[in-house]
Amino acid sequence: MAPTPRLNPGDTAPDFTLDDADGKPVTLSGLRGQKVIVYVYPAAMTPGCTTQACDFRDSLQSLAAAGYTVLGVSPDSPAKLAKFVAKEGLTFPLLSDPDKSMLQAWGAYGEKQSYGRTVTGVIRSTFVVDEEGRIEIAQYAVKASGHVARLRRELGV
Repeated sequence: MAPTPRLNPGDTAPDFTLDDADGKPVTLSGLRGQKVIVYVYPAAMTPGCTTQACDFRDSLQSLAAAGYTVLGVSPDSPAKLAKFVAKEGLTFPLLSDPDKSMLQAWGAYGEKQSYGRTVTGVIRSTFVVDEEGRIEIAQYAVKASGHVARLRRELGV
């Protein structure tokens, strides 16, 4: 599989409309005028993804106070996302990309290293989109633990 092109600061964020855990569509361009953190994770209810989601949950108040909206995206079904939201008390939208079209457009799906092997899958990534819909920060292959704290330091939040 050819690597998907990666986004860089200054690029226009590819628009998407994805269903949230309740099956309601969320469109990125509908959030223009807000700063949006879009984080991509491989699978709900796995240890690393739970750590990352809970870190965003626990940081949401300070991120929101600084004007950031947080969206999590994975290939999971809305039903699985709803279970994850309920189990972990998540207070921000999780979006479902079952055909991985958004993940591919954002360069967050493709070859990656997993336990020393090359596999094809979701690349844990975080993006900050500015009020005009441009990529401000694009981070690929981030670690699940400690990532949100580093991001907050970068954003001065």
